[in-house]
Amino acid sequence: MSDHQVVGKIGRVTGAIRPGGVGEAIIPVRGSSEAFLARSDHGEAIPAGARVIVIEYLPPRTVIVAPDV
Repeated sequence: MSDHQVVGKIGRVTGAIRPGGVGEAIIPVRGSSEAFLARSDHGEAIPAGARVIVIEYLPPRTVIVAPDV
């Protein structure tokens, strides 16, 4: 069942996250990759293509992410 967990997964931003806004990230989950609305954990901008880690999941389709450094 760990494949169903979203928190802790590494994904990629596909729609830039604006400062204080929402973007999109693709996260590997349930044996595939799925698109989620994504917000930055500190409200900073994260460009498209950046790797991120999911730190919180807000069902049904929103994640809070941080840059994967």
